[in-house]
Amino acid sequence: MLKFVDFKVTFAEVPDEISLCINLSGCPHKCKGCHSPYLQDDIGTVLTTQLLDKMIESNPGITCVCFMGGDNDIPALHALAAHAKINHRLLTAWYTGNYLHPTIDRPICQVLDFIKMGPYVETLGPLTSRKTNQRFYTKGSAMKKMDVNPHMWYDTTDKFWKDDTDS
Repeated sequence: MLKFVDFKVTFAEVPDEISLCINLSGCPHKCKGCHSPYLQDDIGTVLTTQLLDKMIESNPGITCVCFMGGDNDIPALHALAAHAKINHRLLTAWYTGNYLHPTIDRPICQVLDFIKMGPYVETLGPLTSRKTNQRFYTKGSAMKKMDVNPHMWYDTTDKFWKDDTDS
């Protein structure tokens, strides 16, 4: 069972997409320097497909649903991502603190288009830092290029880097 605390529409979490970002509680990683430590607690409202439908329908123009967390119940996350993809024809993304290299044989990866993976390491910084340990992967089918394999995952972390300096 996944619980959400809040949600908002952003342009920053998934490059080139207008994303409905849903903050899920119960994060098991407890990363030092976490930007949202309150999400480590078991708080919020159970996220059902009915609530997800309301969030999506109240935010016309979104192109992606991004689940921020959800590591504590991957089967529930899989069901919600599949619902957004199938019923609303939206792209789907997952921000996880796991080192879960995306492959086509992982059920969760079959319903996702983007995955940010890796725990936050304070000394290495977030995705905007070239030193980061975190990686952002895009499935070929979500890329706006014709010369990629639609079933392969590509490291697109560099889309978060604005110039040659770290942030």
